[in-house]
Amino acid sequence: HVETADGRHLSIVFNDPRRFGSMLFAEPGDLPTHPLLAALGVEPTGNALDGALLSDLFRGRKAPLKAALMDQRLVAGLGNIYACEALHRAGIDPRTPANRVSAPRAARLLAAVRQVLGRAIEAGGSTLKDFSANGAAGHYQDEAQVYGRGGQPCNTCGKPVRRIVQGQRATYFCAVCQKR
Repeated sequence: HVETADGRHLSIVFNDPRRFGSMLFAEPGDLPTHPLLAALGVEPTGNALDGALLSDLFRGRKAPLKAALMDQRLVAGLGNIYACEALHRAGIDPRTPANRVSAPRAARLLAAVRQVLGRAIEAGGSTLKDFSANGAAGHYQDEAQVYGRGGQPCNTCGKPVRRIVQGQRATYFCAVCQKR
């Protein structure tokens, strides 16, 4: 139970069956320097991020683009499903070295990230296995173009979607539609 500044008493419930989350109570002014938050990268849907900045964040990084895109120190909050889907939508191979992504390609990728995240939010997120948010299953996974579709035909070109492992995570992509 928590008492608010205006004297109201609230109960806070935190249900995280996958154990990915945490809850932090802090003064608003302390958030930017808090050790759990200070190292987080830029928000993918915020105004601070554009193609030039995203390209700059990738500069000097030889890691595969998907790994760099999911690096929370660069871009905060982008997970495996949405990274695969955004890379497909942008037509960029996830194996591309991050430092080879030009500002125009980064802008195209950022637009795809924002489209995918926007659609995922509208669909209630993605529910895999028996996990859901707010007790309601999300449905974005039903719209996935590549994620979880290894061996199935690409919805764009009909060639089989490939599945590889990058950084101990499954990566799904179309080798025809997505270029290095």
